[in-house]
Amino acid sequence: MTIRVLVADDQAMICGALAGLLNLERNIEVVAQAADGVQALEELTRLATQDASPDATPTSSARPASPADVAIIDIEMPHMDGITTTEAIRARFPGVRVLIVTTFGRPGYLQRALDAGATGFMVKNAPVEALAEGVRTLAAGGRAIDQSLAVEALAAGSSSLTQREADVLREVERGGTIADIARTLGLSQGTVRNHVSSAMLKMEARTRAEAASLARAAGWL
Repeated sequence: MTIRVLVADDQAMICGALAGLLNLERNIEVVAQAADGVQALEELTRLATQDASPDATPTSSARPASPADVAIIDIEMPHMDGITTTEAIRARFPGVRVLIVTTFGRPGYLQRALDAGATGFMVKNAPVEALAEGVRTLAAGGRAIDQSLAVEALAAGSSSLTQREADVLREVERGGTIADIARTLGLSQGTVRNHVSSAMLKMEARTRAEAASLARAAGWL
């Protein structure tokens, strides 16, 4: 049975290259490409609608009722990042297995991806044969996790930041002042200061900008 794949990456050249290489593999067909998470969901919806059309070509009874078998998703994308996209895909299309393929091989990203429902995580410098085998493993119901990252993730542990602390640090990254962050998140300035102080303490940072930088490097944002 042909494995149907969606590829989502905001870098058009990389997205096209991944699709082209995978289409050369036996029993793998890239059925859609997307530039971000929003477009990925739109493409899956289009495929699902197409499959449900009375004019659609009948498929094998062994085929799962899903618009694609595997979605290959980048993490850093505009409009909707790969973690949020993974959560949305798993909620709306539970039959689609998600393989995160990213330049950013950070232990924190791996843990967040798994928590979001991904069953695969690989870095982009892996050989195409490994990627194709990962796609086949996911399609067969297994997991494909970069082993070196898995070891690092176990050593690093889960993020020590609360969700609110992570939200505040993301706003810090965007250059927001305490007042800006309070307005954006609907919090008091005192509450924002408390979250910033707590995050700085956990990250052992001297400034809020350094705390945000360290959290990003760890893959916790």
